[in-house]
Amino acid sequence: MSKPDFSTLDRSNIVAFLEDIFERRGGEEYLGEPVTMAEHMLQGATIAEKNGQPEIIIVSALLHDVGHFTSEFGMFSMEDTQDRFHEDAGAEVLQDYFPTLVIDCVRYHVAAKRYLCATRPSYFDRLSEASIHSLNLQGGPMNEAEVLEFEKNPNLKEIIAVRFLDEAGKHADMEIPPFAHFAPMVQRIVDQHCGTAS
Repeated sequence: MSKPDFSTLDRSNIVAFLEDIFERRGGEEYLGEPVTMAEHMLQGATIAEKNGQPEIIIVSALLHDVGHFTSEFGMFSMEDTQDRFHEDAGAEVLQDYFPTLVIDCVRYHVAAKRYLCATRPSYFDRLSEASIHSLNLQGGPMNEAEVLEFEKNPNLKEIIAVRFLDEAGKHADMEIPPFAHFAPMVQRIVDQHCGTAS
């Protein structure tokens, strides 16, 4: 799979670009879970919205796995024997249009799983079979030095919040709105960031 060309993106079309990805590729299987890729991310955002989370957390949950769509490495599967680093691919696509908090939630949601497994052993019991498989490919629970380094991130609380939404967004029969429901919210985050990022 060749790497997509993102050179034509700007603040005026990034949201439409993301919506198009959700519509074209959102029906792809999500790592053996009972939801599609789009359902997984839309569920996380919907749960965040229903819980009264700030828009920036809702948008972060919505976009946390976008790297599965945009990565030149393609989708993860249960047969994989090495990590595909979808979190870095997603952060790369979004980094020019979204604030650091959103980018950190995307880039570090995998690290957050490793962190929680190291610091809250009961968290491991929440993980699905697919999530445990990917955890093993991603380095397993953090060691003490990695935990201390990760805790230095000023957005740690928000990253962890998005990680919990990631685990929550795997329901087979949950009613969710389409990406279009969240599109104005995503655009507001983009405009707020790009308006001050000159």
